[in-house]
Amino acid sequence: MIAVKSLMIWCGILVLAIANGVLREAVLVPLLGVTAALVLSGGLLSTLIIGVAYLSLPWLKIRRPAELWLVGLGWLALTLVFEFSFGLWQGKSWPELLDAYTFEGGNLWPVVLAVTALAPRLAARLRGMV
Repeated sequence: MIAVKSLMIWCGILVLAIANGVLREAVLVPLLGVTAALVLSGGLLSTLIIGVAYLSLPWLKIRRPAELWLVGLGWLALTLVFEFSFGLWQGKSWPELLDAYTFEGGNLWPVVLAVTALAPRLAARLRGMV
């Protein structure tokens, strides 16, 4: 049951990530420029992911560190599969896809991925559960 709930939570995170990308491209880039928009967007998405993890932990009913790590690593795996599959479906090349995994130009995507993996554990710590 934890796997199903974790998948549902990740789908919510995916919706937030897409909304964050729309906000970045439609509002932040024109207003702040690409570099500042990427930094702000990466920080916002990281915060949202931790917030979702914090709010969802009581529903998941997990406490053991191993379960927290498995959920976070599962979210990371789902994110990577989605990113690469969607990018390839759009016709992007591997070098184009891998460019997102650098810190050039304010890109915080690698930080967002680390936060995704760590979010359940960080949220449990914030809740005083571990």
